[in-house]
Amino acid sequence: MVMARPQPDARTTAPCGAQVSVAPLETRRLAGADVSAIPTVVAVLATLVQTHGTLYDWAADQPQPRALRGRAPVYVAALPGAAGWVVVRHAWHGGLLAPVTRDRFRGTGRPEREYVTSARLRAVGIPTTEVLGFACYWTGVGFCRVDVVSRFVPDAFDLGMIAAGLVPDIDRDDALAATQTLLVRLATAGVVHPDLNVKNVLLVRETNRSLTAMIIDVDVVRWDSAQSPRAIMHANVTRLARSMRKWRSRFGCDITDELLNRFTRDAMTATPAGA
Repeated sequence: MVMARPQPDARTTAPCGAQVSVAPLETRRLAGADVSAIPTVVAVLATLVQTHGTLYDWAADQPQPRALRGRAPVYVAALPGAAGWVVVRHAWHGGLLAPVTRDRFRGTGRPEREYVTSARLRAVGIPTTEVLGFACYWTGVGFCRVDVVSRFVPDAFDLGMIAAGLVPDIDRDDALAATQTLLVRLATAGVVHPDLNVKNVLLVRETNRSLTAMIIDVDVVRWDSAQSPRAIMHANVTRLARSMRKWRSRFGCDITDELLNRFTRDAMTATPAGA
């Protein structure tokens, strides 16, 4: 069964005042699963679910050009046809209740929100990956497990890998400068990322050799017009600095407290005070 799935806020105004139009998804309803995606790939994704059981299982069986990892392995694969390379992630809960809730979600609200948030962020100039769609596998009345499909960004490395010295082509200080630019963009647009960590910041080398920092895992992002940009910056940069300290204790990378304090101070200074 095919049906359109318009998003509840398909046309909305971001806190920075920009009018954002979010294209509706198309849904293919299968036995025990719903596949929702942009129209150009929904049929391909539905066929993969019918053939392999889940998108995650399909992607796990494909030759991997890159090793990616979040809370669990994240797989890169080429969609059949000319649809291009994608990243397939199985969604998991975070936080204190994660051992209980694990990978079961109530309804489709979370992946729908990630799709809308990704589009809104890109519309206001904040670099992030493009969410193409998702599959929900029903496990009971109102509950499902979820795979999310995003467009693959080649030659992108997370901040943790760079901080650990695993990407010789990217200088750590250049990566931190690009990350600061990203943080300022987030704060100015009123974007709070409650799970901002070194694995959620990707650095991409542009054709002119400059670096761009992207934010990923945006399903938990929220827009807050009540706080000032500096208050939002303080929240975001404090979370990221805490993550970098944890990363240092785990991998022994050369990120001193002095460097982190300077990074935090410079990020706060670069942020406009707001109204």
